[in-house]
Amino acid sequence: MTAKHHLELTQVGIDFPTPKGPFTALTDVNLKIQKGEFISLIGHSGCGKSTVLNIIAGLHKATKGGVILDGHEVNEPGPERAVVFQNHSLLPWLTAYKNVELAVKQTSKGRSKAEMRDWVEHNLELVHMSHAVDKLPAEISGGMKQRVGIARALAMEPKVLLMDEPFGALDALTRAHLQDSIMEIHADLGNTVVMITHDVDEAVLLSDRIVMMTNGPSATIGEILDIELQRPRDRLALADNPQYNHYRHEVLTFLYEKQRKVESVAEHRKKAQGKTKANDASVA
Repeated sequence: MTAKHHLELTQVGIDFPTPKGPFTALTDVNLKIQKGEFISLIGHSGCGKSTVLNIIAGLHKATKGGVILDGHEVNEPGPERAVVFQNHSLLPWLTAYKNVELAVKQTSKGRSKAEMRDWVEHNLELVHMSHAVDKLPAEISGGMKQRVGIARALAMEPKVLLMDEPFGALDALTRAHLQDSIMEIHADLGNTVVMITHDVDEAVLLSDRIVMMTNGPSATIGEILDIELQRPRDRLALADNPQYNHYRHEVLTFLYEKQRKVESVAEHRKKAQGKTKANDASVA
């Protein structure tokens, strides 16, 4: 008997109104995700990655098709789908502890005060932030802020953790540490993760599958790549792994050959010169 899909996007499409008429951002997005999978969405800017994530989160409503999570239609935000944005979005007047506590209070599920305290501390410990519970956001680094944001999301006990380029604004070393933390947390909790990234190495390192989006408008899923690398994964060991490098090559080929979007400098100059000549001819 086939396992029931945990999260399912069926024929998802969305139009946004503009002065010139509807703009079709997504069309015919179909994706079936099993419980505990780590999925990365990758593609060029404007390919609708964040729109897909926002539809799963319930922040946007699909114009066509829909999203089903554990047999229930997704049509509004809910605590079973927690979002971690590139910007940590912490409340600046609250300590790290209080920021996480706020999420716990909203989804307390009948916990006593002592149980809530233990749960807040547990989630801060998961992201290695126990030492900074009393720090305000202004008193900690960007990477530490993002760790608190992840702790806040995990404290809601979501069925699905949605991450929109969560490490995009961080330096390379901090980013690597947080990637390692996310792999540890995913291994411990077995939660379902859907993450947007522009980083090919990050996608291959973290994912079970990489969903590659075509260029917009009317963006859709172009290819899905299964990442069959044994867990736990060690970035240093994988650096010389032929299979890892094969996956990197597959994603890069999709992005820069099949979905090439950026013109070369020479092409841009050639087009610009052509326009200049045409304008000169019209003036003459």
